Amino acid sequence: MTRHATLTARAPVTLFHDGHCPLCQREVAWLTRHPRRERVTLVDIQAANFDAAPLGRSVEAMMGQLHVRDADGRWFVGMDASRALYAVLGYRRLVWMSTLPGIGGLMDAGYRWFARRRLRLGRWLERQGKE
Repeated sequence: MTRHATLTARAPVTLFHDGHCPLCQREVAWLTRHPRRERVTLVDIQAANFDAAPLGRSVEAMMGQLHVRDADGRWFVGMDASRALYAVLGYRRLVWMSTLPGIGGLMDAGYRWFARRRLRLGRWLERQGKE
């Protein structure tokens, strides 16, 4: 799937997120207040009743990168999941810009760097807020 396919993501999308990640919690809180929140269903993959097997996924794989599934059943993973999410929320111009040659590759690399460090970064930000 190409980066541009994220522009065709169809609402509603299901966002599978890590409910224990402080940064993810901030994003989810923002999404619950978003004017187009009905376009997104939120699923906490850390919830006791979550089972990834019927989705053809594993919790371990889903913990490593963001996962979004659109209304057509298409999966978007990593930075493409963010792009698909923001496309259905109405930020298509920004999503399109994030797919441009050079910019797209940088954003993909930045996402991979962030994803590996998100828990550490989230805890660090929480400590900064308490000081």
